[in-house]
Amino acid sequence: MSPQEIGVQFRSRRKYLKLRQRDVAELAGVTLRGLTALEKGTANPTLKQLVKIADVLGLAFHLSEGTNHAASSRL
Repeated sequence: MSPQEIGVQFRSRRKYLKLRQRDVAELAGVTLRGLTALEKGTANPTLKQLVKIADVLGLAFHLSEGTNHAASSRL
């Protein structure tokens, strides 16, 4: 999932829950500016920040095997 896709998912869920960005940022312990950038797909949050925001929004992250384009291009 790309940063833009994560941002779209977070924004969509936040709006569904009728939460303001300020509320989510405060509950997750991140800055409002950081959350705004994340929702736009322009931030580089840490995994810890992503998990905290997802938790506030009632979402979960799942890791799965996939294609690593960077690694395969070096072969």
